Amino acid sequence: MKTGKSEIISNIKLKSDYFKVVFYAPHIVDDVKPGQFVHVQINSLRDKLLRRPFSICDVEKNGCLTVVYKVVGEGTRVLSSLKAGIVCDLMGPLGNPYSNPKDDEYPVIAAGGYGAAATYILAKEAKHKGVLLIGARTKEDLILIEDYRIIGFDVKIATEDGSCGVKGFVTLLLEDYLKDNNGMKYRYYGCGPNPMMKAMAGLVEKYNNKAELSLDHAMCCGVGACYACVVKIKAPETPDGWKYVRTCREGPVFSSDLFYLD
Repeated sequence: MKTGKSEIISNIKLKSDYFKVVFYAPHIVDDVKPGQFVHVQINSLRDKLLRRPFSICDVEKNGCLTVVYKVVGEGTRVLSSLKAGIVCDLMGPLGNPYSNPKDDEYPVIAAGGYGAAATYILAKEAKHKGVLLIGARTKEDLILIEDYRIIGFDVKIATEDGSCGVKGFVTLLLEDYLKDNNGMKYRYYGCGPNPMMKAMAGLVEKYNNKAELSLDHAMCCGVGACYACVVKIKAPETPDGWKYVRTCREGPVFSSDLFYLD
């Protein structure tokens, strides 16, 4: 993990409230693993001093690091207004990453909304190109679909309102793969809202399988010192059968069999 000044190379609107910012961060890119995040300090927030965590969408050998984000509050609103040439302070890479598929495994990635950004490096680096199952409330919340297709992934879509793809939750698409693997050796991954991750954990357990799931959680320090991002996981060795762990250190990626589903 390193901290340093990073210049914004570009900061563009993808669609609706979704943006893509590219930082020049050579002090970080060489160490990035799929599913990790950076903690960004936005100086122009003035009185709001805490950094903001963002999943790393992509990195390039030229030192560029890409983050895809949605404007949901003051921090992301201010970030969306920053122009090329502005300098932010980036700390990273942080967090427990995804493990790469084995040479004989095909990745099946279930993503909710901009969860597709956190799994893009995983998809790009996979030896065998698998499938992205992407779900959203409406078609306006679907992002990076063409990016996944360009790198060779099949893309299947579900929207809650039926405006694109099948109508319903992305878990409907996932269950088709869990029911019938078509003779393929799949490895399952997920990233999206926490209720979706909890549902996915229950679904893969139903079919005696496992997945690696990334939690979306508010973080303060990002390095495990403040314990503000704890979540409950299974822990058979404890008297109660569970314990709290830090999303920023032990996560954000957890094995689905650790999810406390009660």
